[in-house]
Amino acid sequence: MQQLKKTRNIGIIAHIDAGKTTITERILFYTGRSHKIGEVHDGEAIMDWMPEEQERGITITSAVTTCKWSDHTINIIDTPGHVDFTIEVERSLRILDGAIGVFCAVGGVEPQSETVWHQADRYRVPKIAFINKLDRLGANFYGAVGMIRDRLGATPLILQIPWGMEEGFQGVIDIVKMRAIVWSEDDLGASFQELAIPKNYVEEASRHRERMLELLADNDDSIMEKYLSEEEIDIQSIKRVIREATIRLTLVPVFCGAALRNKGIQPLLDGIVEFLPSPLDIPPVKGINPKTKKPESRSATLKEPLSSLAFKVAMDQGRRMTYLRVYSGTMRPGSIIYNSIKDVTERVARIMRMHANKRERIDQAISGDIIAVMGLKETTTGDTLCDKGHPILLESMEFDQPVISMAVEPRQLKDQERLLDSLKKVADEDPTFKFEVDEDTGQMIISGMGELHLEVLAHRLKREFFLDVNTGKPQVVYRETIGKKAAIETVFDREWGGVMHFAAIKIEVSPMKRGKASRFVNKCSNPLMTEEFINSIEEGIKEASESGVLMGYPVIDVETILLDARVKELLSTPLSFKIVASMAFKGACELALPVLLEPIMKVEIIVPEDFVGDVISDMNTRGGRIGRITTKGTVKILAAIAPLSKMFGYSTALRSSSQGRATFTMQFSHYDKA
Repeated sequence: MQQLKKTRNIGIIAHIDAGKTTITERILFYTGRSHKIGEVHDGEAIMDWMPEEQERGITITSAVTTCKWSDHTINIIDTPGHVDFTIEVERSLRILDGAIGVFCAVGGVEPQSETVWHQADRYRVPKIAFINKLDRLGANFYGAVGMIRDRLGATPLILQIPWGMEEGFQGVIDIVKMRAIVWSEDDLGASFQELAIPKNYVEEASRHRERMLELLADNDDSIMEKYLSEEEIDIQSIKRVIREATIRLTLVPVFCGAALRNKGIQPLLDGIVEFLPSPLDIPPVKGINPKTKKPESRSATLKEPLSSLAFKVAMDQGRRMTYLRVYSGTMRPGSIIYNSIKDVTERVARIMRMHANKRERIDQAISGDIIAVMGLKETTTGDTLCDKGHPILLESMEFDQPVISMAVEPRQLKDQERLLDSLKKVADEDPTFKFEVDEDTGQMIISGMGELHLEVLAHRLKREFFLDVNTGKPQVVYRETIGKKAAIETVFDREWGGVMHFAAIKIEVSPMKRGKASRFVNKCSNPLMTEEFINSIEEGIKEASESGVLMGYPVIDVETILLDARVKELLSTPLSFKIVASMAFKGACELALPVLLEPIMKVEIIVPEDFVGDVISDMNTRGGRIGRITTKGTVKILAAIAPLSKMFGYSTALRSSSQGRATFTMQFSHYDKA
């Protein structure tokens, strides 16, 4: 129990380039987990271990590590900040107890910061904020704090203010202790001093301390009494109430610094330990018993039966590794565990504690642990693993649907099977990645969350699976139909395979309502027309409709009526009627004003109010039509229809026109004139 009390499971979340990985690298250095600071810009950050991450200087996959601070164990997940890899943040937040929201002092609350913050709110994850890059030109600490209040709807509790800003940034002033902190330049910021607050900052610091005490008094009666009677409030009481209010999600403690200059990290570590929850502070995890269908819960103790959630699957040197959060009970290598979603048992081969991509084997995992397990064959992201005698089904995760597609093919035909196999492995790892073979074009289509997402996946196919692939835009699958009624009489009277054949029919074709599907109607009254002949005519028309007269695309929404037919004994056969029907259908379509149809997509766009005009204007240039605009909180929801051919690259255009703050989903609606 004591061990659980001193465990913190936290994630670092933010917009791309706010400094998440830079902060994590300092945490690892100051806690003694690593012996040098790896810099992102040098491609040497420990947590950015993938070659793609090192080349691009961004985080692509969430990395797990463990370190010690003040006799506490801190499990940290460093998450990506790019919108294309939001799934990595989503699945990390699902299993974390607390989070650090990192904000750039220049950019403040940027679009992806907003997204990940609301994801954390959805899972009720307590948060502390760190305003980074106070040494940068244009840094504005109070502007960033104001944006946290206005854009995120949070109540920031300022615990530190900057001592100087931009070039003049020297350190921070601790509002709780009323002391100034400066870091040594000699040892990469490992040592620091607490000093008296400089005279020109005393008034500002006192004002913020007064504001802090007001907010705490609103959250605690004992502080309220002391505050109203103007008694001195001790630091321990202040910290206790900050912790309680943070865990209740009513306040967000705000720290500040400049991670790249090695300033501000140790107080942030103290804040993690003092204010973020342990597994014992969060409510018991809830689920449903799959047998009785009744709600059950598991508290974070070793006495409870095992319950854990798989939040990530990764391929490690060709082997499948599953990341788990253990909520209750214990797990040991060799034990048999039950997957309650798939109703299968799995055997745990090895249990590892992860440090980015480095592994350390451990003898057991207990409640509160975040671990990686080898040997699980069936388990995928979101599955519950538990004790078979006491099954439970924990709430799974919801994943966004892919918004962008790309065609992919192996450069060598012999690699087709290997490509399929590799794509299956990638799809196991990443629930937002999908692939399928388009039946109409025969193309292999891969779909993901953005152009960078698919670009990284194509690079991984080459680097990890040794597959050279060509990529390109998916082909748009058009259809054909007709614009008016037309009738035609066609005769087939010729020698075929040394035998004379005869068949003559009269048909009428007419356009049907869009999406009604084609149909064949028999109105022929000739008594010599057997059922076999009629079926052959229908078959011939069906085959002919698979390739239209304009560009060879399938013909849809056409009604074909058989008006009359002529038969010659011994010369008329089912084959001759099938051939004449095919000829007649094509001839009739040529007379009936053939029309090319294109796929029209149903698009739903969620966009902040400020950008609605730009988004509508862009949609109009794509030939799209806005059907309905509804309001939900601070955002507008636009329902539109648009031609698929004009929607390639839309995710990038939408981000540009909304500063990255809008999202969209798209699905097939119907075919219409091109």
